[in-house]
Amino acid sequence: MSVWVHQSLLSMAIQTPIRGLRSFCVAAKCLSFKHAASQLFLTPSAVSHQIKQLEEQLGTSLFQRSTRSIELTSAGKQFYQKVYPLITELEATISDFTNTQQNRTITISLPEFFASEIFVPRLGEWAELNPDINLQLETVKSASQTPKPSDLSIVLASGSPNGSIVQKLFPIKYVAACNKKVYKKWASTGFDALQNVPLILHQSRPWSWHKWADENDITNFSPKQIIQFDSMFGVARAAQQGMGIALVPMPISRAWFSEQLLIKLFEYELTSRDSYFLIQNQSIESVPELSKFAQWVTQTFALTD
Repeated sequence: MSVWVHQSLLSMAIQTPIRGLRSFCVAAKCLSFKHAASQLFLTPSAVSHQIKQLEEQLGTSLFQRSTRSIELTSAGKQFYQKVYPLITELEATISDFTNTQQNRTITISLPEFFASEIFVPRLGEWAELNPDINLQLETVKSASQTPKPSDLSIVLASGSPNGSIVQKLFPIKYVAACNKKVYKKWASTGFDALQNVPLILHQSRPWSWHKWADENDITNFSPKQIIQFDSMFGVARAAQQGMGIALVPMPISRAWFSEQLLIKLFEYELTSRDSYFLIQNQSIESVPELSKFAQWVTQTFALTD
């Protein structure tokens, strides 16, 4: 192709809407305005109109139209051979440039309670230091919920979970807690409160109150009523609303106590094998953004007291 022709086509491409040239190339390839429209997510009439405008600008017909089909004219064939490589190169350039300019997006799935109580409150630190890296959070309400595929996951598990690379963040203990009103009414009765007030827990740990009683040498443990929720947020909220006494995890629930939404009814704790873990769902060594974010999560949340 001569330099003059190349420059002329580029000049025309600048003056002509790219969508018109692209519509022409797609229609010339499949020889159907209808099929071209489906590929371009347009109506057949829109494709036809764009090509008609292009023909008017060129001053020549590019297609021979009949009731049921279209064919390229001789000029149309020549024009297609010249324009198609340019449009392909231009679209590839735009795509490459767009991809390099777009921020990298990291996806992370994590338990709802972990996200609301300690992750989101610290997330501003990461966002301020890394404005060029986007984050997409997928919260999981309960262990039975299947999380969406993600780059990284934070999970609550008893023992080390399966995963590509696992980093233990911190273990948790469970404390008996209630709101101020329940505390004032039942704190002086000691363990008798457990026989008169509904006990709240997470349904994934249905025997946790009995284990708590065993660890604290409470004999003849016979709770009046046990209420189970499918999310830890529901457990804490129910206790805060005065529904009963809940076993809530520490240290993750610390804000509920510092804000006096909940009060420890007993100092006794239930130790457990439950810990939060960071799982890397893919190799991150070759992805600097992922490696950087995983390092921040570990440094920020690992070994919390």
